[in-house]
Amino acid sequence: MIERQSIPDVWTYTPRRFGDDRGWFSETFNARALEGMLGGVAFVQDNQSLSAAKGTLRGLHFQAPPKAQDKLVRVVRGSVLDVAVDIRRKSPTFGKSVAAVLSAENGAQLFVPKGFAHGFLTLEPNTEVLYKVSEYYSRDDERGLAWDDPAIGIDWGLPADTLTIAERDRQFPRLAALQSYF
Repeated sequence: MIERQSIPDVWTYTPRRFGDDRGWFSETFNARALEGMLGGVAFVQDNQSLSAAKGTLRGLHFQAPPKAQDKLVRVVRGSVLDVAVDIRRKSPTFGKSVAAVLSAENGAQLFVPKGFAHGFLTLEPNTEVLYKVSEYYSRDDERGLAWDDPAIGIDWGLPADTLTIAERDRQFPRLAALQSYF
């Protein structure tokens, strides 16, 4: 099942699960099945992260052109609040965000296109996130956006002083100071 979010370029995909007394099987990615939604996006790298503590915030991250990445994000253990922020200056939804709860239980995946900053907050300990990207990682092109920018107003659902956040992620600029990349 595919469901467009309030920003239509961002969508969730929940593949079917076929269960029996052994458990279940799911085809988590099929390029032909998603061809109409992906519009030619080809994934070149898979990434995986483990966050030990509930309340770990990773983001908001993106890569600048020409190394910008589309992402297809899913959770294989635990759950996250997954967030995408539109940073395309000429977009009617510039500065707006969408969020979805992704979990191992619900099997939902979030597609985050180029031109969006992406981040997630773990809702359970020992959460593992897998995501496909359409461009290889480039340290020289990695960028970020302030996770707590009041102009964006993301409700992370937990008090800020309880979150585990990398120092690097605390240093990212607010939207008003963000260079125009897209």
